[in-house]
Amino acid sequence: MDIYVGSIPFKWKDKNLLELFSPYGEVNEVKIVIDKITRQNKGFGFVTMEDDAQAKAAIFGLNNSEHEGRNIVVNQSLPKSSLPSKQRQSTTKSKAPDFKSAKHKKALPPWLRKEY
Repeated sequence: MDIYVGSIPFKWKDKNLLELFSPYGEVNEVKIVIDKITRQNKGFGFVTMEDDAQAKAAIFGLNNSEHEGRNIVVNQSLPKSSLPSKQRQSTTKSKAPDFKSAKHKKALPPWLRKEY
């Protein structure tokens, strides 16, 4: 079972998650998500455990537990395809404003409104 772990301390490494989940059973894989630019962890990661019963015990035992001043969030990870379509779009949609829209064109002086 894949498990999402959020609100983890920013100085944690993969080994910290492994140590946290190991008492609950065999951990197949741990992965803390790292920012490509800063090379720092983004405060969340994933753990894969083979046995679903052990994974559920880990979720129950660790969710909302306090570690280094942070209450971590632990729950079953859902595949991206299971997200509602509106949420899926918002994760891939550009956050940049559309400067070609009429709303933005009105804010420009007339000599800059010309299409090229």
